[in-house]
Amino acid sequence: MENSQKKQVFLFYCAECEDLARQVASQSDHITLQTIKWRTFDDGFPNIFINNAQDLRGQHVAFLASFSSQGVIFEQLSVIYALPRLFVASFTLVLPFFPTGSFERMEEEGDVATAFTMARMLSNIPISKGGPNSVLIYDIHALQERFYFGDHVLPLFETGIPLLKQRLHQLPDSDKIVVAFPDDGAWKRFHKQLDHFPMVVCNKVREGDKRIVRIKEGNPAGYHVVIVDDLVQSGGTLIECQKVLAAHGAAKVSAYVTHGVFPKRSWERFTHKDEGLEKAFAYFWITDSCPLTVKAVGNKAPFEVLSLAGSIADALQI
Repeated sequence: MENSQKKQVFLFYCAECEDLARQVASQSDHITLQTIKWRTFDDGFPNIFINNAQDLRGQHVAFLASFSSQGVIFEQLSVIYALPRLFVASFTLVLPFFPTGSFERMEEEGDVATAFTMARMLSNIPISKGGPNSVLIYDIHALQERFYFGDHVLPLFETGIPLLKQRLHQLPDSDKIVVAFPDDGAWKRFHKQLDHFPMVVCNKVREGDKRIVRIKEGNPAGYHVVIVDDLVQSGGTLIECQKVLAAHGAAKVSAYVTHGVFPKRSWERFTHKDEGLEKAFAYFWITDSCPLTVKAVGNKAPFEVLSLAGSIADALQI
């Protein structure tokens, strides 16, 4: 896109996302950071002020959000609902990680599909002067969740896989890479984007009361095997996959997930200080979609952060 055709975007952000917002802004002269005063009243409820609100009239505005816990969602939604009403030309919500995405189905009557609830909340963002708002999400857990959103928003689904492919091509053993998927769901989701790599597909089988990870197809022997999935919580499945791949002759094993959720500091299981998993993973790549995790893991091996900043900057021009 020619510079003359690019739109100037005013980018607001939540407190957690300040580092990522600054990286996004550094990608383009057409993105200008804006600030919000995040305060609370004595009773704990939000006391929020959008700085320079009158200057937003007729401007393209975006908000970089992180719904890392229930406690921060309300204050951010308050801003998300307010910004389009300031007579902005367009509004884009950047929510790299859609947090309830793995709770998208009902297995028995009484289950609550909170992914649908979240999508309904975002679908009710007030329409801006320019029409329906955009919602940018990376590697949502289930692709059918795009149909949970109403007609008042335009969900834009992007992926972190190009960042992984770029990193893999930089490795000294880039010609000896095999991509592994921990289950059929991950294979269905990502295999078309990685089809130039040899592949291994794992699955879980039940043996008594246990669920055992097995190799369903493919051969990891002698290769650097990279396990690919959309997100990680406790990491138990990745660990079991690593053990099986190593047992079948993998030269080394790494992992990639777009969203390193890691509740209760479960990322510690993967650090090279953990004796049980010492050197088990050569690399563990995550993106910066979960800012609290990025801050926690720092530069601790085997973790490497692949930033979404460039991709977000490009998407803001769509």
